[in-house]
Amino acid sequence: MNIPENLQYTTDHEWVLISNGEAKVGITDYAQDALGDVVFVDIPATGKVVMVGETVTEVESTKSVSDIYAPLEGEIIKINEELDESPELLNNDPYGEGWIFVIQVTNDTTTHALLTPNQYRELVEG
Repeated sequence: MNIPENLQYTTDHEWVLISNGEAKVGITDYAQDALGDVVFVDIPATGKVVMVGETVTEVESTKSVSDIYAPLEGEIIKINEELDESPELLNNDPYGEGWIFVIQVTNDTTTHALLTPNQYRELVEG
């Protein structure tokens, strides 16, 4: 299982890359494997203000439908429109081309709840 060291994680199996006040978000390798073949991603709208834990979008696979939650407080400023035509990017490249959305973080204190790679590894292996 791939758990990149440069990312932070949530207990809901999202990864977060924070840079210059923006947080790029996707699902982890563990999550995409558990989902199976992703067939549809409900792309969220830009401009939406989200709170930590709020449902942002849904991912549909051959096995189930799963909610994707906001890991941080802020405004969705970018979406990965490629997922509309190629939802399988979540399976093929979850930490690269398979990102889902970017949040402009408005409350830095919400980053304290994110997991380190080691904490996330313990969560999924333990």
